Amino acid sequence: MQAQDRRQHVLEQLDARGEVSVAKLSHVIGVSEMTIRRDLEALEREGLCRRVHGGAISTVSRGYEPPFALRAGRGPEAKVRIGTLAATLVSDGETAIIDVGTTTLELARALAGGASNMTVLTPSLHVARALAAKPDLRLIVTGGIVRRGELSLVGDLAERAFAELHCDTAFLGAGGVDTVAGVTEFNLDDTRVKRAALESSRRCVVLADASKLGMVALASVCRLDRVDVLITDSGATEEALAPIRDTGVEVLVA
Repeated sequence: MQAQDRRQHVLEQLDARGEVSVAKLSHVIGVSEMTIRRDLEALEREGLCRRVHGGAISTVSRGYEPPFALRAGRGPEAKVRIGTLAATLVSDGETAIIDVGTTTLELARALAGGASNMTVLTPSLHVARALAAKPDLRLIVTGGIVRRGELSLVGDLAERAFAELHCDTAFLGAGGVDTVAGVTEFNLDDTRVKRAALESSRRCVVLADASKLGMVALASVCRLDRVDVLITDSGATEEALAPIRDTGVEVLVA
């Protein structure tokens, strides 16, 4: 098992149990305890766990968003399909905002080989890195304070970056999508940046895998009547999708 796969397994165990044992991980994964300790050291440097005697404990409250690295490993195929479908909504020459998140990152990766002569504005360093080498794309990074682990840019600088710009489409990630609560997010700082992005955009496209539907996170981003398109995956049931369609949102299933 490669280091990335081992660490993903450790993060999943931390998310499910709150703590992990070096000895048990060594036995289950089939590597030495020294290797597991090195993995825990690496995860601790990223702020994803705290090492204790004999193992590690999670540093993430269950009431808040799971770490970026853990979310990236959940349903990766569905996120790729959502991102690829979202990329078909972008026209040459368009100005688009690409939000933070693991699913919006897949949109950026799809665009890296797609639409040309476009402008992308993003508060995500992950997205910026994915698009930085595309020669026919103008990339604007908002600036702001970097959130460790998430690599999103937040604060007044990030919010003000949108105030003087007029964009075609905002592609937003979400912590939850609910017919009553609308689009919600875990982190208050990211939420304020999302709202600023919406203010500067004509169209709003939300990218959310099936697990987000019916979920309500801490902070409100917008009501569903502000959303033009929701892109989700085939794991979403008609029971979950029908009420969203009834609000007037166009639903696309990847």
